[in-house]
Amino acid sequence: MKLTNSKILITGGAGFIGSNLVEYFLKGNNEVVCLDDLSTGHKKNIVPFLDNHNFQFIVGDIRDLLTCRNAVRDCEYVFHEAALGSVPRSIKDPKTTNSVNIDGFLNMLIASRDEGVKRFIYAASSSTYGDSKEMPKIEERYGRPLSPYAITKVVNEYFAKVFSELYGMETIGLRYFNVFGKRQDPNGAYAAVIHLWVKKLIAHESPIVNGDGTYSRDFTYVENVIEANEKAAMIDKEIYFERCKEYFGKDYCNEVVNEVFNVAYGGNTTLNELYEYLNKNLSKFDHEIESVKLVNGPNREGDIPHSLASIEKGKTVLKYNPQYDAKNGFELVCEWYYNNFKK
Repeated sequence: MKLTNSKILITGGAGFIGSNLVEYFLKGNNEVVCLDDLSTGHKKNIVPFLDNHNFQFIVGDIRDLLTCRNAVRDCEYVFHEAALGSVPRSIKDPKTTNSVNIDGFLNMLIASRDEGVKRFIYAASSSTYGDSKEMPKIEERYGRPLSPYAITKVVNEYFAKVFSELYGMETIGLRYFNVFGKRQDPNGAYAAVIHLWVKKLIAHESPIVNGDGTYSRDFTYVENVIEANEKAAMIDKEIYFERCKEYFGKDYCNEVVNEVFNVAYGGNTTLNELYEYLNKNLSKFDHEIESVKLVNGPNREGDIPHSLASIEKGKTVLKYNPQYDAKNGFELVCEWYYNNFKK
């Protein structure tokens, strides 16, 4: 089922994932409101949509409740993507990260509750799993958060749960795993590695990998993320409860729409494989790249060796069925990387 002919708000809509959601939902003849303060998003990401009569761009800060109220007015769905998403930034400046990610999130919940939106879908994070060594990562079991950013994302999930239980709001959180794609923000955790390696390869310089390259991540193509957001918005409430009972067992007794789902492909890609995908696909546009080799450096302190998501909950409840593994995703996006990262 597609989301069409609705009025929706996408916070952080000038960012990487947000602008991809804007583009997709405009194609469904939806009226799309984009709220972004352009602190980490970029106006160039939404320039193609500015002349669309179904698109409205509001420059504003989610830390201002009045701005949130104005943005959400008459909207049926909210896709909350706005956040300060850098772990290093949160370590350097925890106060601002807390203000944006918690105060701003709370403002959007309040505005959405008061406006009576049909459903509130928000970007959660795999950083929630913290120091948990369990593989694959399962939504109901996670460890101690390892950064101020991770703490804010944990708090978001608790706030969403409380608003669902107290006010009957329908909230669904999507824990993203290492998302990549066009309009990618080079300041993201592993987006930074992709961005750096692409620029190095285009310059015919050897990228450096921390360690032996066997560390792995569940790299997730942005089209899979779009699918998860749409299915989270469109699933019927009664069907949702039936499928939750199927997943959790017949004793499932939650009476409000409020769960969190991993959004990933559900597969491991090592950093060595990441390099191979980038090298192979960028070489299509510059054959000299093929001869550029990867250089091994020291392990980076604090790096988690492996991250792998279980997506069984999303498959059962949302019927989330990601179509793009990392290999396919990089085949599709490398032309965009080459055209946008070359000097």
